[in-house]
Amino acid sequence: MAPAADREGYWGPPTSTLEWCEENYAVSYYIAEFWNTVSNLIFILPPIYGAIQTYKDGLEKRYLAAYLCLTAVGLGSWCFHMTLKYEMQLLDELPMIYSCCVFVYCLYECFKYKNTVNYALLFLLITYSVVVSIVYLDLKEPVFHQIMYGTLVSIIVLRSVYIVLWVYPWLRGLGYTSLTVFLMGFFLWNVDNIFCDKLRALREKLPPVVGAVTQFHAWWHILTGLGSYLHILLSLYTRTLFLKHRPKVKFVFGIWPILLVEPPKNL
Repeated sequence: MAPAADREGYWGPPTSTLEWCEENYAVSYYIAEFWNTVSNLIFILPPIYGAIQTYKDGLEKRYLAAYLCLTAVGLGSWCFHMTLKYEMQLLDELPMIYSCCVFVYCLYECFKYKNTVNYALLFLLITYSVVVSIVYLDLKEPVFHQIMYGTLVSIIVLRSVYIVLWVYPWLRGLGYTSLTVFLMGFFLWNVDNIFCDKLRALREKLPPVVGAVTQFHAWWHILTGLGSYLHILLSLYTRTLFLKHRPKVKFVFGIWPILLVEPPKNL
């Protein structure tokens, strides 16, 4: 039975295997989980800009794919939280696996010569994606997806730590910031799941604007979106340093980081 605070909305009863702590259709008749939906903008807009900048700089297409995969996660998550339909849930969860596989490939190929392809790693990651997709479509068990996603994230973290500790230690600030922000998002994701009843009771006593701040799944989107974006910057920074380019982090409006890459001086 749906909680009392949930309402009926445009997309009808949820069919997804997961529902989150935000009250359904509390803000808009057309959006099931309003804050969980709009918070995905951080997954969509900055990576699009990053993809455009990567294309302009003539950098390797795998980094273009990394940015676009992050955008795909945001678009899928937007559709999922807007509708709470199972098909849209898959558009959210499966691209999370695929994007992490792209991140793994980029990060583990940072120190290879340009225009080389690691076919063995590529085959392994494609196989992983296909197997996870087939098993998940059959099981429909969110915990399985979370474990498979967490495995990829752990691989990314271990490789990132290796790079910032032993290869390019001056990138520790960027690497640790990415990891810390992501872990903060994971912490709030757990708070949202574990203390949902208490959070819903608290929101009933708070003004709507204040209650919106306690939508911790939305904060998970914001923090993991930022953490993932910073990870791509770290990976791209590492790669361009190895290729003897001249990367530099700039801040748009003094807030949002972007990577500007100049070609080697001898070109």
